[in-house]
Amino acid sequence: MARRSTKTPPPEDFEEKILDIDVVDEMQGSFLEYAYSVIYSRALPDARDGMKPVHRRIVYQMNEMGLRPDRGYVKCARVVGEVMGKLHPHGDASIYDALVRMAQPFSMRLPLVDGHGNFGSLGNDDPPAAMRYTECRMADATSLMTESIDEDTVDFQSNYDGQEREPVTLPAAYPNLLVNGASGIAVGMATNMAPHNLGEVIAAARHLIKHPGADLETLMRYVPGPDLPTGGRIVGLQGIKDAYENGRGTFKIRATVTVEDVTPRRKGLVVTELPFTVGPEKVIAKIKDLVSAKKLMGIADVKDLTDRAHGLRLVIEIKNGFIPEAVLEQLYKLTPMEETFGINNVALVDGQPLTLGLKELLEVYLDHRFTVVRRRSEFRRTKRRDRLHLVEGLLVALVDIDEVIRLIRSSDNSAQAKERLIERFSLSDIQTQYILDTPLRRLTRFDRIELESERDRLNGEIDELTGILESDSELRKLVSGELATVAKKFGTDRRTVLLESGSSPVAAVPLEVADDPCRVLMSSTGLLARTANGGPLGSGDGKRVKHDVIVSAVPATARGEVGAVTSTGRLLRISVIDLPQLPDTASAPNLSGGAPLAEFLTLEPDEGLVCLTTLDESSPGLALGTLQGVVKRVVPDYPSNKDELEVISLREGDRVVGAAELRTGEEDLVFITSDAQLLRYQASQVRPQGRPAGGMAGIKLAEGASVISFTAVDPAGDGVVYTVAGSHGTLDDSETTAKLTPFDQYPRKGRATGGVRCQRFLKGEDLLIFAWAGAAPARAAQKNGSPATLPEPDPRRDGSGTPPPSVVAVLAGPAS
Repeated sequence: MARRSTKTPPPEDFEEKILDIDVVDEMQGSFLEYAYSVIYSRALPDARDGMKPVHRRIVYQMNEMGLRPDRGYVKCARVVGEVMGKLHPHGDASIYDALVRMAQPFSMRLPLVDGHGNFGSLGNDDPPAAMRYTECRMADATSLMTESIDEDTVDFQSNYDGQEREPVTLPAAYPNLLVNGASGIAVGMATNMAPHNLGEVIAAARHLIKHPGADLETLMRYVPGPDLPTGGRIVGLQGIKDAYENGRGTFKIRATVTVEDVTPRRKGLVVTELPFTVGPEKVIAKIKDLVSAKKLMGIADVKDLTDRAHGLRLVIEIKNGFIPEAVLEQLYKLTPMEETFGINNVALVDGQPLTLGLKELLEVYLDHRFTVVRRRSEFRRTKRRDRLHLVEGLLVALVDIDEVIRLIRSSDNSAQAKERLIERFSLSDIQTQYILDTPLRRLTRFDRIELESERDRLNGEIDELTGILESDSELRKLVSGELATVAKKFGTDRRTVLLESGSSPVAAVPLEVADDPCRVLMSSTGLLARTANGGPLGSGDGKRVKHDVIVSAVPATARGEVGAVTSTGRLLRISVIDLPQLPDTASAPNLSGGAPLAEFLTLEPDEGLVCLTTLDESSPGLALGTLQGVVKRVVPDYPSNKDELEVISLREGDRVVGAAELRTGEEDLVFITSDAQLLRYQASQVRPQGRPAGGMAGIKLAEGASVISFTAVDPAGDGVVYTVAGSHGTLDDSETTAKLTPFDQYPRKGRATGGVRCQRFLKGEDLLIFAWAGAAPARAAQKNGSPATLPEPDPRRDGSGTPPPSVVAVLAGPAS
């Protein structure tokens, strides 16, 4: 049986029309339309208010719903529903994701939504709860984004179905785009903008208002770099300068880490701040993978101790025998504890996507703000003029109120009354209608006084608003003042530290440091610093303070390097720019603002820092003395491609006791031994040797004796010798005697001889437990760096000592 066709035949007058369309043209047109829609309506923020359409619609709708900071929370699902139903023609997931991000303090530098509930965690390790559980309202700063939006400050447009109206942009009382940043991927372009500090951005904007021709360098004095919500440390500032200049640049973000005793037997790395958008779970997972693959050594355990009370706290325990600082460098290289942030400042300006620098971003915002304040002032002036018009009409009526009442009562209807009032008092139609609508109870003498007061106030406000509209300087002054108020109310301290270089946790803050002369100092307690200038240091005769004994001082330049000689015969390089800078030390130099050497050098167990030295190959070289009496002058040959050099080959059990960089080559080298022998001879008697050499005999030691002090003294100046004798105890013993003797009392002897006696032992004394020879006046300190007092000078070179007034742990000559 044949199937009957169910197709409806075309009508008789049907005329078939077929359009021939090139598929290439159709695809090109459709794709361009789609691309424009994505760029303009979804992915890129507007440079004026710094918002994408979805964020703008959320903020506007919450304002329309009355969800202000002083009101109660409502379910996020309700907000999402209102936004989706009235303004946003997309799914609820995209709206809720945007709302969640606006409530996260680790994503926004100044959050726009005050959330109540689980809004996720750093790095999205813990996703937010569903919108049916979470609640929200506008944050305190969000009201500034919609402030005066009902005063004709911005343009409105129809929503997706033409049933509602939505703002094209928000008034934005602060530069939201720079403060909170933005990220998005459009078609053929993307944006990735870093958050900044509100106070710094507003300071730059106010400067630009006052000085429209300001250059980038001046603006960067106010905005030195991004200020990320999660803090951290930005390493390298050249990429930031590039981004501020042309809109594109990259920089590295490092976690903030401290070395602490996490257990009684182990040290650990405590992470308190992570790079932007990096969560602790991501770091932990990466560390575990590297440890399992044996690409990362020295880690015993990783614990996430983050909580609401203390914030982020990621503890990485280090195995015994490993240097925490060395492990940290590996973590920076191999894990997300160091990330690269690529700045791409693409935003919409007049509907066109443009790549903007710092100044252009501020200019676009300020132009928008000038327009908003101008339109607001015009709106307010019009409102006040309208009100003044009504008040003046009412005052005219009050002057002859009896006549007004008579005219109204004698009229047949309201239209006739209106016409007669207009004719009698020369009033406008609006004024007359307002008089007719005013209750009789308001037409009293007291109300007339109030109306006259209101008239005067309105005239003053109108004049003030007219002054703003007619004067560009007044407009700028008003915008600047409003920005200052916002900064004062919502400004916070900077969270992100800016570092010039990444070789040390203690780095220079300035964007660029000139390669000026300076001095690198080391104190008796192991603090390192550099001076603000390269001039000679003062004698320090003023008030003594803790850490004021400078045991080593070498000239350098701010961007140069110096060497650090250790007791194991190593020379380590230190970058001068990484050292903290002290103010002018022309009087009473001290290192109370220095940083521990552990921040810059990784020393082996039982290895100490002996002295600092320049790396100048034109100097007479470095002189070293060892525990076993070996002396060496090192040829100043320091390859620039090595950070660690060996300057002496030590015998087994030997170590470097003292070292000094020779300035003239005419210095005297001084050995002092434990059996109270002092040997002094000219440095020229020691032949310079290459770095791998083991040195030569410096002093002849008696059996059981060892060298306790080696220094270099300039014979042209005054010098002193300080010795402390005692038993086999320590400096803290009460039964010790000390002696301070002029250096010229000791004669020169030949190299490798036994020298002369420098202190006669009393009964119960059998060795020197401390000795030092150097330039006068000597500065002494105790173990903790507190000042110590020296005894009166004794002219007898081999005399016995007296009980010391203070326990001296370290001595040094003038810090020059």
